[in-house]
Amino acid sequence: MRWIRAVYLIGFGEGTLAHLFDLITGGLAAYQEYALPFQVFFHSLIVLDPLVVVLIWQRRRAGAVLAAVVMALDMAANWIVSWPAVTADPALLLNPIGLPSITLFGGFVLLTFWMFLRPSVSETQPDQGRR
Repeated sequence: MRWIRAVYLIGFGEGTLAHLFDLITGGLAAYQEYALPFQVFFHSLIVLDPLVVVLIWQRRRAGAVLAAVVMALDMAANWIVSWPAVTADPALLLNPIGLPSITLFGGFVLLTFWMFLRPSVSETQPDQGRR
């Protein structure tokens, strides 16, 4: 479980830095080539990604739920805005940065987030025999 948590922290930490870099270098116009809802979403990741990091670090179940929601939306948004470029040049999917890495990390999060939702053994089993 620790390694899964570490992957979340690294992935969402990198996402935070990537979106922060975009904001610093491009300002509010960083995503101007996309429709307004996508611009708002990509800018919101500057807050949502570090929030996931804090919640996962604190071992809060809400962090896992937020992580899954953020990555489902992030994958969908990135596939939608990238689709014209990918259909024009499918070789873009071979680039390890961008859409493939977002999809791989998002798939990992969606396949593993439920593990954070399970109660621990101590929470599910009463303390028997100790008084």
